[in-house]
Parts: sequence; C-alpha cells; structure tokens
Amino acid sequence: MVDAFGAITWWGFSPALDFQDKVRDSESSSDLNILMIGAGDCRHMLKTLALSHRHTKRKINFYVVESNLELLGRHLLLTSIALESPKLMGLQEKTELFLEVFGNSLVRRQTRDYIVSKANDFIRMVTDLDYLARELPAFDLSLLKFKERDQLEAIFKFWRGSDDRVFDISKCWDNRLRHYLANRYDSRVGVYDWDYNMKLLDRGAGIIHKKEYSYWRETGSAFSVREGTYDVPNKTLASGLIVKTSGGNVPQRGYWGDIVSSPYLAFGIECNEASLMKKTNDTYTKTAQDISEYNILAILHELTTGEKYVLPKPSKETESKEKANSEGAKLEEITEEDEEEEEEEKSNKNEEKELEENGESDQTSVEHENIPIEDVKIHFLPIGSAREINKKGKYKGLFNIIYLSNSMVHYLTEDLRAVFADQAMVITETARFMLELKTEQCQEFLSKVTGMATAVGCQITSHGDALKDSFLRFRFERKT
Repeated sequence: MVDAFGAITWWGFSPALDFQDKVRDSESSSDLNILMIGAGDCRHMLKTLALSHRHTKRKINFYVVESNLELLGRHLLLTSIALESPKLMGLQEKTELFLEVFGNSLVRRQTRDYIVSKANDFIRMVTDLDYLARELPAFDLSLLKFKERDQLEAIFKFWRGSDDRVFDISKCWDNRLRHYLANRYDSRVGVYDWDYNMKLLDRGAGIIHKKEYSYWRETGSAFSVREGTYDVPNKTLASGLIVKTSGGNVPQRGYWGDIVSSPYLAFGIECNEASLMKKTNDTYTKTAQDISEYNILAILHELTTGEKYVLPKPSKETESKEKANSEGAKLEEITEEDEEEEEEEKSNKNEEKELEENGESDQTSVEHENIPIEDVKIHFLPIGSAREINKKGKYKGLFNIIYLSNSMVHYLTEDLRAVFADQAMVITETARFMLELKTEQCQEFLSKVTGMATAVGCQITSHGDALKDSFLRFRFERKT
C-alpha cells in the first residue's frame, strides 16, 4: 500500500538551499564536492549554481544519488530548461515552463511538444556520451551502469510517445485519492480543509492559499501560470511500482508521488523579497504560486546574467489597477494609444507565426545552445549507491557537503562517514512538512536524526524546531 507521500519523491519537502551559504571560504578546498542523497528534484542544485557568483570562485562537483531513474530524467529535463539560451526562450516563458513541468499533472500541448523534443535529445545523450559532452557538458552520466542508461533511454522513449492515453494521470490521481481516503473520499474537500488549517498553517506555510492547495489536492496541478488548456498528461511524473494484487505482484505504471504536501514547498513558501510576503488583515496578499514564480524567475535571471534579480517597482498605472481590482471590477477606458499598441503586438505575433511556418524562425540557428556554466560538473551515481559509495577509494574523504532527504536519512551511518571530508557540513531534511506525521512524531524524527549524526562524529550547529525548521545542520570533524 502506497501512503500519502508516495513511493517516489517528485519534489522535496523543504525550500531550496544555497549550499554555499554556510560554507566558510577558508575551510573549502579549490573544489567543492557536494553529495546529494534523495533530494528528489534539482532545487538545491539550481539555487547553488545561480548564487555561486556571490561566493569565492571554485569548481563545484555535484554527485546525485536518487532512488529512481525517473528522478534523474527529471533532473536532466528541469536543469536543461533552466539552461536554455535566452535567444530561444525568455525568462518569463522559461519560468512558466519550468513550473508547469515541475508541479502539474496536466500540461499544455506546446509543453508536451517541448518535452518530446528534449526526450529525443536525451535519448541520443544517454547512448552517445560524446554528444552529451558537447551539448550539456555540465552533466556526466558515465558513472551509471550500462543497464541504467538503457533504462533511462526507455523512460525518454515513453516521454516522447504519441499516445497520451497510456498514462491517464487524472485517473491515476483519483485512484490514489480513493485508496488513501477510503470512506472519507466523498468528504474529501473537508479533509483538504483540515489538512490545510490544522497542519500546513501550524507548520508555517500560510503563504500557500487554501484554494490553491485544495485545487492541487483535487487535480494534481499546482501552477496555472499562463492562460491555456491544460489537458495533456505530464508523462515526466509517471513511474513504475510493484503492486500487490490477489493474483500476485504486478508491475504497474502510474502516479506514485506525493498527494498531500504539494510542490509549493520547494519554491513557494520562502522569499527574500519582503514586498511579496506582506499581509493585509493577517492574510498574505500573494500566494505560493506567486512566490514560486518570483523565486524561479530570480534564480533563472541570476543564472543567466550573474546579477541579483531586482523586482521592478510597479508603475502608478499598475498600482491603480490593483487597487481597482481589490475594490471590484470597473470599466476601463481604452485610449487610442492602447489600441495602436495592441495592433502592433498582434502584427508582431503574426510575423513570428509566418516565420515559423516558413521554417525561418530564429530558433533554428541557435538550436541546442545553452547558458554556459563554468567549473561545474553534475555526476549521476547509480541507483542505490549511497550504501556502497564508501567502498570506492576515490570517494574517501571527498565530500565537503552531504545532503540527505528525510526519506533517505537512514544512510547516515558509519559507512557513509568514510566519504566525509574534514570539516564537512552535513545537512538533513526534517519531517516538518510530512503532514501525515503528528507533532510528537516530527520531534521524535528530529531526535533520532540528531542521534544518528552524533554517532558518526558530527556536532550539531543548529538546534531545530520540529515544526519551524526544514533542515538540521551538522559539522563533521575527523579525529586523528
């Protein structure tokens, strides 16, 4: 039986981190080696890369361990979106595409076409590492087993398949709800409301609006950032599972991820832009979707330009419109100048359409061009390698930062200790947003993880609150 959190972590249960934020420049070697065990998505990796220019320049090596190959496929896809050339895709469009693929069960047809195009590229990359080195030089798949690369190829072939009926994610989502809620299914709206008010709010995620949370719980779609028809299954959220039936164990493809905590946790509950976290009458004026959109846009902007993103100040016209919207709908005068601007915009769009139809689009000349990221290498490690990594001599004492998700923190053992560098930082995800756990269970999880860390020679650097902190940080000091 699959619980509410699922058998695969499509998104993490904590906000994105800049891994270099707490690293002392004097402590790190020229290379910064980061081991990520079970992150589930690329949020920490992207934020660390985007903000790397704020820190001492050094080479960064990411070593990624996941529990499923589908997650590695998503790492590749989402990072590729982030690295798309500005000549091919503007920041706003890129932000919307990223969020759509990241947290929606259903996507637009143009998004499906993009995924198909990328799947074709990835198939060639996993079967031709020289091609990968030319097109996405930051990635290294050479450490994967041949069988795993074959399986990745099969996953990408499934993504590009033309028959969307093979993965009816709406039906899969509803089946998960029915099995999870059982006799509470008919009163599920009340269940969503209870989980929101009694769990999410208590754990500091009030920026998530009740309506958006309930809509995601019901449909599996978190981000409707652009007007359009969302009617195509997001095949990147499909995975296999061995399901127990009366006839025995049967492999079944479906949606086996989280159905209670939401994708909003990764990018939508924390923000360094104070104006977006304002409250009116003790209620946030923005939603988790707004915060997610801002955070992704800021990350992508900084990744592209190497400069911190500054939110543009709203014009007086925008402020007056927002005020009018808050007071109710009003007629708006359309000036002759506005009409001319609209006509010009339509004309430009028509010209772009004609160019595309005639095969003269500018995109063809910059196909596969990506934002260069220097001194960065992302290594995919074999599935299950967290338990065996200590046996490889080249990893002994290598990692300066070790990150473990709450679902894979059980790998924090004496064996793993062998790969810690002296003064390594160990970061573990707490159970704060595992909504099915009670407060005392979250606190028990905190105590257990602290005990595991101290048992391998780590000292805690931040004493966490079970319902307020998303991470625990430890410092490892190798004794001579």
